[in-house]
Amino acid sequence: MSKKNTDEKILLMTDSACDIPDEDLSAGGIVMLPIPIAIDGKGYLERVDFTIPEFYQRLAASKELPVTSHILSITYQQAYEDAYQQGYTHIINTTITSKGSNMFQAAVQAKKMFYEEHPEAKDTCQIFVLDSGTYTLGYGYPILEASKLIRSGAAAQEIVAYLDDFYSCVEIYFAAYSLEYAKKSGRIPAASAFVGDVLGLRPIISIIDGKTTVVEKVRGDKNVVPHIVAQALDHIPDKKAPYGVVYGAVESYRDEMLKEAGKKFGHAPKAVMQVGAAITINSGPKVVGIVVRGAKRVNTRAREQDYEN
Repeated sequence: MSKKNTDEKILLMTDSACDIPDEDLSAGGIVMLPIPIAIDGKGYLERVDFTIPEFYQRLAASKELPVTSHILSITYQQAYEDAYQQGYTHIINTTITSKGSNMFQAAVQAKKMFYEEHPEAKDTCQIFVLDSGTYTLGYGYPILEASKLIRSGAAAQEIVAYLDDFYSCVEIYFAAYSLEYAKKSGRIPAASAFVGDVLGLRPIISIIDGKTTVVEKVRGDKNVVPHIVAQALDHIPDKKAPYGVVYGAVESYRDEMLKEAGKKFGHAPKAVMQVGAAITINSGPKVVGIVVRGAKRVNTRAREQDYEN
């Protein structure tokens, strides 16, 4: 790996749906912008007004299903302004999938607005906006790895290339142990969700390029984790590649996944993260999943030029 120019000062930026733990944010020098959430008509900021476990409690107590909204372009613009004033020469901003939110578009628009106010910054502060095409650990993990690359001396262009490559092949496989929230959110039709819960069916869902698909239905909780791991193994070219585990409120599901995945993959996960509001609102807190690198896909995510005009 080539060494960066000593004049480069690189900032990683993202949103709270990445689910990176607070301690990793501070250690990695990562700026995470909070996603607005409305709970029973009152506005909050994710990870500012409550932790992930506290959100599970608020979700259970809410009368209506909470609703997230996208981070505004003016918020992104201010974040770019702050970074510019702090002397950053490169800002690499990754957003939640553009197929699930307008945040990528807002971040690109903010870049345009920032340069209109600071035309001189085009030569001194370069901004990259990347559509992750995914959720949670699917972009939280590579951002953490990118922070390590920066500390090791990688150049900004190398960091962007690494992230872009990771997002082009990341896949998530997960399951909810209750269909209550999937029914409320509309992810699964109410009748199907009711029948599924009565019969003890658990849908295993993939997230690839922002699209959620039920890839299998299994009967009984004991079959959930083994089938998630099997689905992941069926879709990856190299089981020696790094993978991650995501989980919700139930730590025993996490522990079961760690044991099963470690046995079948032959090595432990590189990251384990608790899912926040973006996933939990649609799946509920009783959830577990795995994040892997699948086959590389081309031109499946939004690009800055799609929104620049």
